[in-house]
Amino acid sequence: MTETTPHLSKSLPKELRPLPMLIFGSRWLQLPLYMGLIVAQGVYVILFLKELWHLVTHAFDFSELQIMLVVLGLIDVVMISNLLIMVIVGGYETFVSRLGLEGHPDQPEWLSHVNASVLKIKLAMAIIGISSIHLLRTFIEAGALDSGRGTLTATGVMWQTIIHCVFILSAIGIAYVDRLSQPPHGAHH
Repeated sequence: MTETTPHLSKSLPKELRPLPMLIFGSRWLQLPLYMGLIVAQGVYVILFLKELWHLVTHAFDFSELQIMLVVLGLIDVVMISNLLIMVIVGGYETFVSRLGLEGHPDQPEWLSHVNASVLKIKLAMAIIGISSIHLLRTFIEAGALDSGRGTLTATGVMWQTIIHCVFILSAIGIAYVDRLSQPPHGAHH
């Protein structure tokens, strides 16, 4: 009986091999999701070009405030596009497969040390940046609150500010938890 026990323990992993293979291979189910985000990136390029054309063709008609709002809209599109790139490239590299960009001159600097934790913090910071642009646009448009010309309400401005503060607190919380999970400097593994 003691002779067969080691033999059974050696054969057991071979019997389970298809299941781990299936589980590990299931990461490729995310590929259509990343491809969909690439399509969304293309839509944002079209939106950016449309808004840029709108700005150029109305450059002499728009007031300084209108130009500033359109430019903030362009910056917003770029920041959302940057967020998409971080999710597409960083997520694919972290969760699906290596891209094999080591040594490539165009490799993003942040990609060399990306992991799920770093990606979460970068995404949180990008969301705060996007929220900041929206809040700045809201504050610029808030001048029309009293006139009744704008689409904003004082309650809407207040909620946008509160939501932005929640984003900031969430990012601080994520960074703090990440820092707690890191070994202290000088600790040896």
